[in-house]
Amino acid sequence: MTEFLAVALSVIVSLMVGVFLAFVPWTSLWDSNYLLQPYPALRLFVVSPYARGTVTGLGLLNIVLAVHEAYQQLSVRAISR
Repeated sequence: MTEFLAVALSVIVSLMVGVFLAFVPWTSLWDSNYLLQPYPALRLFVVSPYARGTVTGLGLLNIVLAVHEAYQQLSVRAISR
């Protein structure tokens, strides 16, 4: 039971991080990042479509891996029954 809860928590966190990384680069939150104000060159790179696409890709990869992990765990539990 403890292993199942650990996997479930891992899947939930991975999905949340993935959704965050997939959608936030395209919102105004990404554009108005006050931590990048002292670094204009870095800000230009971070707001570029290439950086946004890379972060979105990482988010989608995180979602796919979370779904795969959940599928694996469910299939292992179904076989063991």
